[in-house]
Amino acid sequence: MLAERFPAGARPERADPPDDLPGPLDELLHQARDGYARRELRWLIGAALTSKPDVDTATAARMVRPYAWLMDRVGDGIRLTGAGYLPPAHVEAAATELSLLEDWMGKGNREIQTRPVLHLRETATTMGLLRKQHGMLLLTAAGRKLRTDPVALWWHLAERMPPKSADRCETQAGLIWLLAVAARGDGDPAEIVARTLGAIRWALSGRAMLGASDAARAAWDTRNVLRRLGGVTDDPRRYGEGTPSADDVTFARAAVSTWPGTGPWRWQLLSRRAALAPALGERAGELSHRSF
Repeated sequence: MLAERFPAGARPERADPPDDLPGPLDELLHQARDGYARRELRWLIGAALTSKPDVDTATAARMVRPYAWLMDRVGDGIRLTGAGYLPPAHVEAAATELSLLEDWMGKGNREIQTRPVLHLRETATTMGLLRKQHGMLLLTAAGRKLRTDPVALWWHLAERMPPKSADRCETQAGLIWLLAVAARGDGDPAEIVARTLGAIRWALSGRAMLGASDAARAAWDTRNVLRRLGGVTDDPRRYGEGTPSADDVTFARAAVSTWPGTGPWRWQLLSRRAALAPALGERAGELSHRSF
């Protein structure tokens, strides 16, 4: 029951979402066919938008350090390998100085085999901080401007969450994950994402319902940006998983609050036919969008 999942004492003062919802949230609500899931989603949205997020300079600098470090490392440019990856010396420096091998196995000297470094560089590119040109990794104009302003960089990253993806299911999973963290409910974000994705008619191949692990893999990019920002407190009982911290909640609320200002290229509603069979490859197996 909703009342049991979100007890009265844990509810924020405003549990109902505002009428003028951002496009992605309004789309999720309209797609949710299950009454329970729709009520839960409305509660999450209302809770996520309860307070205005804010961040001080010290907190922002600590959280964005991986991205600021990478931009400083790139500086005037880094010559990439023939295959388009960071050279080993830079991979080793990132892995060591940013402690990226704490939750990863391997030598940490080849980017293609050191996923935390690869993900950091790829998300920095996706979020408009870095770019490739003629075999070089370079700062963008935004990257040059933001590298010395941690608060502005923090907001820049929040405004571009979840990371851009061509896969609609990954994007929606990231949106719901951010909502679940921002709402600071008692439930496991992965469980909430799985329920909501099911309510908007996502399923595994064969129409099997998504489980929490499937939802977590679909939201992998979003979860790992949060982890890089230090917004997740590791849970030693569950390898690779963690509990959202207060910084995580603030950042997620900043992301939610900036969605109305995002460009239309991210939230354009794909045609029903195009959305029938997106693939997540190794991340979440075969997913399909049910037509009933």
